[in-house]
Amino acid sequence: MQQGLYFDELSIGQSAERSHVVGAGDIEAFAAVSGDTNPVHLDEAYARTTTFGGRIAHGMLSAAYISAVLGTQLPGPGAIYLSQSMRFRRPVKIGDEVTARVTVTALDEKRGQVTLETVCLVGGKAVLDGEAVVLAPKRDAAR
Repeated sequence: MQQGLYFDELSIGQSAERSHVVGAGDIEAFAAVSGDTNPVHLDEAYARTTTFGGRIAHGMLSAAYISAVLGTQLPGPGAIYLSQSMRFRRPVKIGDEVTARVTVTALDEKRGQVTLETVCLVGGKAVLDGEAVVLAPKRDAAR
């Protein structure tokens, strides 16, 4: 069984990140799974007529990369997502490399809750930012 970090192993300022180059297949798979078939994501001819000038990824696809960092790295396996606020800042286009980064900003030992700043970057600029609250496993609960 894979175990992530326990609450007592976390500290304010601790961070983790992962990067992914968004391909057309990622957008198409996300549309299939989510049911969001907005043509701005799937139809190049339509998307060219929008302010974006071409197809863009779903904002929630970038949010999923944040979920991946929380669930696999920080705190990692065993973490439970409680909430996420998000602001979508810029579009993500096919071929963009998205870096999802989470940083611990607060620890509530009594509740076992961890607050993290969340951001997705493309070319060093935020495309999405917000804040997540997760439940981190405690050692005594694991025994």
